[in-house]
Amino acid sequence: MKIIICPDPAHVAVLAARLLADQVRGRPESVLGLATGRTMEAIYRRLVGTARADGVDFGAVTTFNLDEYVGLPGGHAQSYRHYMHAHLFAHVDLAPERTHVPDGAAPDADAEAAGYEARIAQAGGIDLQLLGLGENGHIGFNEPLSALASRTRVVTLAQATLAQNAGMFGGDPSRVPTRAITMGTGTILEARRTLMVVTGARKAAIAARAIEGPVSAAVPGSALQFHPDCLVLLDAAAASGLAQRDAIEWQMRHDPELVAIQPARSAGP
Repeated sequence: MKIIICPDPAHVAVLAARLLADQVRGRPESVLGLATGRTMEAIYRRLVGTARADGVDFGAVTTFNLDEYVGLPGGHAQSYRHYMHAHLFAHVDLAPERTHVPDGAAPDADAEAAGYEARIAQAGGIDLQLLGLGENGHIGFNEPLSALASRTRVVTLAQATLAQNAGMFGGDPSRVPTRAITMGTGTILEARRTLMVVTGARKAAIAARAIEGPVSAAVPGSALQFHPDCLVLLDAAAASGLAQRDAIEWQMRHDPELVAIQPARSAGP
């Protein structure tokens, strides 16, 4: 696991978008694993801008999203299929048939989950997986105590997740679907590269546990410590709970890979 601490969320978004664009430039047929949520909106906005300004070609790219709510069809305003269309798919030249989001309205959610896992394998696996980190440590919708070897499956969402996501449902946690289809932690760990993005003081404590704490099913994001090519991008607020910050900043200044990819210090919002 390598870590870059950025001054603020704008710098995080700039760097994450550049790394995604670089992946596509370097391997036009890349398979990208994508995430949703408020943290990702700025990243996709920057990625769309880069694609338009620099002519980044998404025509041969395949995407797989991490998760989707059970019971929501793709056209529902709060579905993740709708989110991805609004923030990315409609703005770059991705072929619709190459974009994959679990079908939350599938009549058999378990069969849909198994089929989704198979489709990832058929595509050759994921080259670069973008991830956020939930306030309870989840990645995808792998809630605390999810098996670290878990595969794509139907899960029941934790109360903390329902509360965290209530803002998208009129502020009422009771309106948030209680189940979802999610890539498993084990599925995520099979991506060739992973990029986890964490911003904000509210996630400082859980970011520290995921990065520095023991690997535990109680903090699913900690499983990324096992990943051979994981980069974590934090803003200063999210990094404020790190006990090993001095060591991390030393690596940022001296590790050739980290030195090469660190952002300039003058990003706008």
